[in-house]
Amino acid sequence: SLHLQSESNKINTNTKMVKVWYEPPPYGPRTSLNRPAYGLGGDKGPQWVIRLSKQPPLKVITGFLAGFMCLAYLPLRNQKLPYTLSPEYLAAQRAYMRYHNMNPIWGISSKQARAADDH
Repeated sequence: SLHLQSESNKINTNTKMVKVWYEPPPYGPRTSLNRPAYGLGGDKGPQWVIRLSKQPPLKVITGFLAGFMCLAYLPLRNQKLPYTLSPEYLAAQRAYMRYHNMNPIWGISSKQARAADDH
């Protein structure tokens, strides 16, 4: 092991030091060399996409969410309520819960709820 240490301490006379000049990318650090730093590549594409890309993200996301919620509501606007929400069904459900003494402290079988239903 002594022999290896003495060889590693020798300086090789054939090596030369070279200066290296670093030139950062044209659009700043961590940017691509062949594309612009921001935007859609020189603002190519439909004008509405370019305008949306320059808006604050929260505004764009909120707008799209509102639009998709309206689209999701369209098939439901003329639907009837399910039969489980009819007054007769709800009254039968309350009677069943009272008969079986369900949730007697805070639920539909509580004394307060019974007093409100009995009028």
